[in-house]
Amino acid sequence: MEKFRELGLEGEILKGIEDLGFEVPSPIQEKVIPVILGEENDLVALAQTGTGKTAAFGLPLLQKLDTSLSVIQVLILSPTRELCMQIASDLQKYSKYRADIRVTCVYGGADIRRQIKELERGVQVLVATPGRLCDLIKRGAVNIESVRAVVLDEADEMLNMGFKEDLNFILDETPEQRNTYLFSATMPREVERIARNYLRHPQEIAVGKKNQGADTVSHEYYQVLAKDCYETLHRVIDCAPDMYAIIFTRTKVDAREIARKLQKDGIDCDALHGDLSQSQRDDVMERFRAKRLKVLVATDVAARGLDVDNLTHVINYNLPEDVESYTHRSGRTGRAGRAGISVAIIHSKEKGKLRRIENMLKKKFQYREVPGGEEVCRAQLSYYADKILAAEPKETLDKFQQELYAKFADLSKEELIRKMMSYEFGKLLKKYASVADLNLAVEERHEKKKEEHFDFTTFSVNVGREDGFTPRDLMAIINENAPRRGIEIGNIRIFENNAKFEVDLRGVDGFKSHFRNVNFNGLPFVLTEVKDRYGRDRQEKGGRNRDFGGGKRRSTANNKWRSEKRRNEGSTRGRFGEKKKGVDNGRKGRKNR
Repeated sequence: MEKFRELGLEGEILKGIEDLGFEVPSPIQEKVIPVILGEENDLVALAQTGTGKTAAFGLPLLQKLDTSLSVIQVLILSPTRELCMQIASDLQKYSKYRADIRVTCVYGGADIRRQIKELERGVQVLVATPGRLCDLIKRGAVNIESVRAVVLDEADEMLNMGFKEDLNFILDETPEQRNTYLFSATMPREVERIARNYLRHPQEIAVGKKNQGADTVSHEYYQVLAKDCYETLHRVIDCAPDMYAIIFTRTKVDAREIARKLQKDGIDCDALHGDLSQSQRDDVMERFRAKRLKVLVATDVAARGLDVDNLTHVINYNLPEDVESYTHRSGRTGRAGRAGISVAIIHSKEKGKLRRIENMLKKKFQYREVPGGEEVCRAQLSYYADKILAAEPKETLDKFQQELYAKFADLSKEELIRKMMSYEFGKLLKKYASVADLNLAVEERHEKKKEEHFDFTTFSVNVGREDGFTPRDLMAIINENAPRRGIEIGNIRIFENNAKFEVDLRGVDGFKSHFRNVNFNGLPFVLTEVKDRYGRDRQEKGGRNRDFGGGKRRSTANNKWRSEKRRNEGSTRGRFGEKKKGVDNGRKGRKNR
C-alpha cells in the first residue's frame, strides 16, 4: 500500500482499496492519480480496457470530494448500462469506509422514476449513460451545474455508438471551469475533436501506443476455406476445454446462427445481439459472468462496454472493418496483467485485411494449424485427467468405498482408466476418429491472385457529412442489418446531405428491406436504389457504376479506405466538371448543394 500512499492517496480511501487486495498501482494508475490529485489539469489518457482505469480516475476523485455538499460534483459518462453499473459498484467499494460519500448510476432500460427518486436524495458522484442523462436533464430531474469534474470513460466507444450529439449537449450543460478527463482505448478523429473542443490544454498520458493492443495478448490466426470456418471454430473450442471466451461476428444473424449450432453440438453458449430485450440481455450476461456459459457469441454493437473478467480467449469469427474495433475486441482478454489469446478465423480473401491490422497494431499474428482429431481428443482427455487428480476425496464416499472396490475388483488399473475415459468421451472419440484436415495446402494458401469479377448496383442513403456520417458508420449499419454476411461493398462516396455506395448484385435480393427500421443519430435511414434517366439501374454489365468514375477495381466490405481525404469527402461535380443539380435526399426540405 506504500506505493499508493506515495501517489497521494490517504485515509479511508487507502483502507478501502487495501480490503480489495490492491498492493501495487498499475502503470495507468501510477501516471493518472498524481495528475488528478495535483494541479487543476485536464487529461487525455490512452489505455486499453482492463488496465485499471476506473481506479485511476475514481480513487483521486473520491478523495477530492467536498462531502459537506449534497450536489453532483463528479460526473462519469460511460457507453453502456453494464459498464455504468460496474463503475458505480467499484466506486462504492473504494469508498467503503466513507459513509458520507454517495454514488449512484443512471442508465436506459431501467425505471426512470426510481432513478429520479435516488437523485432527489442527493448524490456527489453520478455515473451515467449519455442517452439516459440527456433525458433526465431535459425533464429537469437532474442538475449538473455544480459539476467540478467530468470523466469520459471509453470515449471512442461512446462515439461509435452514436452519442456524439448527446455528449455535446451534456458537456454544454456543465460549468466551463470544470476539469475534464478523457479515457479511451483508441484515438480516432472524433475523439480528438472532443478533446480539442472541450478540454483545456490537456496533459496527455499513454500506456502503450495509439490503436495498439495490450502486450499481454497474443494474436493467432487460422486460415481455412470459407465453408470450413464453423468447423474450425468448433475444433478450436473443443481443443481448449478451459476456454472462457467471447466470439465476435459481424451480424446478429451470424451471432444467432453460430450460437444455435454450438448449442446443438453440446457447447454451453448463448448469443448477445441487438434484437434482445434488456431483460433477455441481462439474463444472458448473468449466466456468462457466472460461467454457466463457456462462450458468448456477440456482435460488436451488442458487446460494447461489456466488462467481464478472466476471459481466456477472444475469437474473431469475422474480422472487423477497422483496427479500432479489433483493438476493442482483443482488449477484452489479457486484462489486469493476465495472459490472453485473440484468435482470428479467416479465409483466403481476408489475408490482406489481416496484414493491414498487423501493420497498424505493430504486432505479428502467429499462424496456427487447425487442430486435428487426435489433438482435440488428447486435450480433452488430459484436461479431464487433471480435474480428477485435483479433486479432493469426499468423506461422504467412505461409507460406499467397500461396495465400489468390490465392483471394480476384477479390473486392472489400466482397464479401469480405459473404461472410465470411454464412458466419458465415447461420443467425442468417435466423432474425431477420422476427420478431415481443414488446413489449406501450401499451394492453396498462395493461390493465384486473379481479380474476381463483381456486378455492382448503387444505393443512395439520405444522410451525409452534415449529419456526421462516415464510411465507417455505413459499414457498421450494413454489418448489423444485412441479410447475410460476405456481401461485397464497392465504392462509397459521402456527400454533404446524402451518400452513395455500391453493392454486389448477388447480395441485393431483399437487401433494402432489412434497413426499414434503422436510424442514424435519430434520423430515419432511407435507402434508395439509384436509377438512370430511363429508369434503369445505373449499372453496366461487367463494369463499374458510372456514378463512381469507371475503373475496374475489386472493392469489398473488407477493404481499408484508400485515404483519409477520400473516405470523408465526396465530389459534387459530374463527368465534365459541371455542378450537379440538387436531388432529393429523402428528408423534407433538404437538397444537395
